[in-house]
Formats: sequence, structure tokens, C-alpha cells
Amino acid sequence: MLLEVLFAVTLILFLIILYLYRRLQRQLSQLKFDKHSLSAKYGKMTEQFIPFLKDYPYDSQNFRFLGTPIDGIQFEQDKIVFIEFKTGDSRLTAKQKGIKDLILKKKVEFEEVRMR
Repeated sequence: MLLEVLFAVTLILFLIILYLYRRLQRQLSQLKFDKHSLSAKYGKMTEQFIPFLKDYPYDSQNFRFLGTPIDGIQFEQDKIVFIEFKTGDSRLTAKQKGIKDLILKKKVEFEEVRMR
């Protein structure tokens, strides 16, 4: 009888611990998602102000914000610079890497389209 009660108590405690563990896993997963989401929002907000910071290497008046797939284009008298701002340990996306490769391979063109 005592052994059966101990087994039942042990089983109930195990099930409670398992339930609490899974609940904690879900909460940690949601917290991780929320943190990543806030980081992305912070990055998008911050990148709009970078051209106006003192350390920005170009004239901010000549910067045009695009947002996606790259942050913007800097127009200088002797060159045009495609700019992607990154903060922290963020990296270029696959699409951004593709754009960078096209630019490095000089596969950039100018086209005038007239509408009538």
C-alpha cells in the first residue's frame, strides 16, 4: 500500500515537472521570438538616422533611403554608393549578397524609360 502511494506521488510529481518544463520551453521560445522581433524593429528604426550621425562618411543630403532590399543610395560627384547599414552582429541577407555581387561584377546599368 505504501509503495503504491509513493509510486502515485512520484508519477504525479513527474507529470507536474514535465508540464512546467514544457510551459517554460514555450515561454522561452516566445521570449526569443519577441527579442528577435524587437532587434529587427530597432535596426529598421536606427538605420534611418545613420546618415545624419556625425560619423557618417558622406554628405547626408545626398543619401536617398530605399529601405529594402538595401537601405539606400549615396550620390557623390564621382561615384554612386549602394549602402546597407548593419548594427550589432547582423549580416547581409542572401538577396543583399546577390546585389553586392552584381555591383562588384559591374552588372549595373542606367536606363531611361520615357512614358507618353
